Amino acid sequence: MREIRYGARLPGQVSNREVEATRSPIWSKAVTVIFETDPDAIAQVLPRPLEPSAATARLRIAVVDMGTGLPTFGAGWFGVRARHGDVEGEYALFMPMSTEQATTGGRETFGEPKKIAQLDLATEGDTLTARVARMGSTIAEVSGTLGPEQPGYEIDKLDFYFKLLPDPSGAGLEADPALVYCRRHETARVVRPVTGECKLLDAPLDPIADFPMGKVLSFEYAELSSSQVGEIVGRVPAAWLVPFQHQRYDDLSVLGASR
Repeated sequence: MREIRYGARLPGQVSNREVEATRSPIWSKAVTVIFETDPDAIAQVLPRPLEPSAATARLRIAVVDMGTGLPTFGAGWFGVRARHGDVEGEYALFMPMSTEQATTGGRETFGEPKKIAQLDLATEGDTLTARVARMGSTIAEVSGTLGPEQPGYEIDKLDFYFKLLPDPSGAGLEADPALVYCRRHETARVVRPVTGECKLLDAPLDPIADFPMGKVLSFEYAELSSSQVGEIVGRVPAAWLVPFQHQRYDDLSVLGASR
């Protein structure tokens, strides 16, 4: 019988490639900016049961090497500090990715708010430039000069995600969403401070520019290796997440309104 590749696989052939990939160290080159912002802005974007923590936001633009021989791809992150009870972490609002594989795996497995976008990061000598664009809008631009290399470091981090799906009827969600803890271990090498500028630009579908940039707490370029493990820690009422669906699923009506 001829094998049909869409057919059922044997138990030993079934695996989650996203989990396998993210549990192994993945190296990237990244520029990261952490800045103080309006605490009220943070409070407005956090679904229950998350609550505001420190009034800071973080932007990262990276190019990732999966170590598989495939070309590198762009990856980004924008989010704010938050807490769940006494557990501190970050809540991601926008995770642009340049490939379909990087986007769908993270969204469906971990609940990450990933969207396909265009990302660029380049260094030439001591000069750095980086950019995120999507759906005809430039969302963020970073430029600057690299300083002397600093010691590397290792840190453990926690991200909060909500794993949810809209109901096919068009009303609400199909079930109560899962609250996911994503625990990351990050190793940094070739760490260099950046002196320069970070611009958050108005984009109707990805309005990270609504967060005013206050004092910059950290502005650095580094080569990073990270691995992550996800865990569902509970479920929350669907009604708590319905008002925040637009963070993950584009509301294209705003494009017509802007015109």
